Amino acid sequence: MQFHTTKSFILASASPRRKEIFARLNIPFDIVTSDVEETSVQATEVSEYVKGVALLKARDVAGKTPGKVVIGADTIVAKDNQLLHKPTSHEEAMSHLRTLSDSAHYVLTAVAIIKENGEETTFVEKTKVIFKNVSDELLESYIATGDPFDKAGGYGIQTDGVFLVDRIEGDYLNVVGLPLATLCEQLVSLKLISL
Repeated sequence: MQFHTTKSFILASASPRRKEIFARLNIPFDIVTSDVEETSVQATEVSEYVKGVALLKARDVAGKTPGKVVIGADTIVAKDNQLLHKPTSHEEAMSHLRTLSDSAHYVLTAVAIIKENGEETTFVEKTKVIFKNVSDELLESYIATGDPFDKAGGYGIQTDGVFLVDRIEGDYLNVVGLPLATLCEQLVSLKLISL
C-alpha cells in the first residue's frame, strides 16, 4: 500500500526494528534519537510507565526538530505488573527467561505522536505472549548468541527468541517493537497521512 503525506516525519528511535516496521508505511522519514534517561519516569502502573517513556523520548526529539511530526515509542515486557528490562548480565538474562518460561506475560508498546503544533497523542498496545516450558540448556544456548541483551524481557520474537514462544494473542509487530496497524489508524485519524 502507498500512503501519502505533506508532513515531515521523525522517528525518535535508535531501534533498527522500529525503523524497518515504520518504513512499511512508504512515507519519507528521518531518524533522530533522544538523549533522555528512561529510568527517570516514575509510575505505579506499567502502562503509565511505558507511556511516560515514549512521551519523554518524543518530547526530547520534538524540541530538537521544530516543524516536524515526531513519533516516539517504548516497548516493555511485564509479568505480574513487574517490568523485565533489558538484561545487563548473563545471570539477569537467565533470570528473566526462567521467569517467563512456561507462563504468559505481556508486551506493551506505547507510542507518542507529537504534531508540529505540539499537540500530543499517545496510545498503548498490549500483546499477550505465552512461552513454552523451556529447558535451561536451550536458554543457555540462546543467551550465548548475545541476542537477549538489547531486548526488553531478554528475548526477541523476530530472532532466535522465537524458539521460546508457544503462541501470542495480539499484534505480532507490537512484540517486535511498533504496533503498525494501530499507529497507521492514529495517523490517518489525525490527518497526518492518507491513502
